[in-house]
Amino acid sequence: MNQRIIKVDSAETTSLIFGAYDVNLRIIEGAFPVTLRNKSGEDGTDAIIVSGESMDQVNLAAAAVEYLRDMVRHTNEINEQSVRYVVDMMSSGNGGELSSLGSDCIFVTAKGKPVKAKTAGQSRYVEAIRKNTVTLGVGPAGTGKTFLAVAMAVKALKEKQVSRIILTRPAIEAGERLGFLPGDLLSKIDPYLRPLYDALGEMLGPETHQKLVEKGVIEVAPLAYMRGRTLDDAFIILDEAQNATPEQIKMFLTRMGFGSKVVVTGDLTQTDLPFGQRSGLATAIKILDGIEDISIHYLTEKDVVRHHLVQKIILAYDAYDRELAAKRQQNSESRDRRDNDRRDGDRPAYRAKNNR
Repeated sequence: MNQRIIKVDSAETTSLIFGAYDVNLRIIEGAFPVTLRNKSGEDGTDAIIVSGESMDQVNLAAAAVEYLRDMVRHTNEINEQSVRYVVDMMSSGNGGELSSLGSDCIFVTAKGKPVKAKTAGQSRYVEAIRKNTVTLGVGPAGTGKTFLAVAMAVKALKEKQVSRIILTRPAIEAGERLGFLPGDLLSKIDPYLRPLYDALGEMLGPETHQKLVEKGVIEVAPLAYMRGRTLDDAFIILDEAQNATPEQIKMFLTRMGFGSKVVVTGDLTQTDLPFGQRSGLATAIKILDGIEDISIHYLTEKDVVRHHLVQKIILAYDAYDRELAAKRQQNSESRDRRDNDRRDGDRPAYRAKNNR
């Protein structure tokens, strides 16, 4: 039996790594053929012992435990999704990518909570925003596209890299008709912009957020309000861009002025445009790919930082969409063959040949 001993700071750290009712421990033991147990020292320190038949598997599990220990040191918290992500990266041979996580704090929220990239994909996304003037962040729900973009915007404002933040999104209903909303214009568009307000409120706190909105330092508006403007010295975020038309995306991108930074986020699998209408985000990806100072960054289901079932739901829908596309392709080919046979049957030479 092979084993590794990982020293931890305290019994509390061990408890956080193992999780409530040992849920994290079971995730690690389920991914690697190993057994984990804790050992308390007389000096008040704790250790986690990883045992198993294969030394390679023991080393992988031990590396995962060591990373989780360091995560607790940096953030003093750990959750089931983080454990699943670390285990998945280690078991797939991508553990080296974890070294860039946890150390770079983007912003500290009004409640004192540090905002950091939680996956390697998120870390590359943040770096793309930092290095490029225009960044397109494309990925499924729960990958932190909007939240991290807002965090980078607030960071740029605090460091006086920009003088204002502008957040916008198309006012498109998500597959249902909401009818006429009561109130003035701002009241009518508020439900569409609420996710952006929520992200800003979490970053800055309600009072600071409200003051900056009243001063015009932060502006949250529907995409239609961007027409005819030139936006200098601003951090501009277009959220839910999959619901914008190609013309709207072009209009938005050409609003950018000097000293500005632009982030466009969207999920191509959740388009709410009318049937047959092209998504402006999909078109922009094709047109802008390869242009210097424009980054197109893709996040995947592995970057989901919500409940672990969200990742499974995304994979299930992706598999369903692929199956549906394959059936459509098969049906299309069958129709083509029938049409060809019908056309051939109408030709005199074909009829004469088959009537012999």
